[in-house]
Amino acid sequence: MNDSTQTELAEDTPTGYGFCSWHHRFAAGVRLIDVIEQGSGVGAGAVQYACGPCRQAHGLVPFADR
Repeated sequence: MNDSTQTELAEDTPTGYGFCSWHHRFAAGVRLIDVIEQGSGVGAGAVQYACGPCRQAHGLVPFADR
């Protein structure tokens, strides 16, 4: 089994500059963490992104790596 260490990005893995939902600031290298679908209550239809330091600090796994 291939364990993800979150220190290296897979080839063709999308990253970008955007708003980190965990530390509430803009950062480079954010990755999509979660998609909240419509009809799920408050915040429905939202997405959550996290920067590298927040992914590591909170043990977050990017949506594309699941």
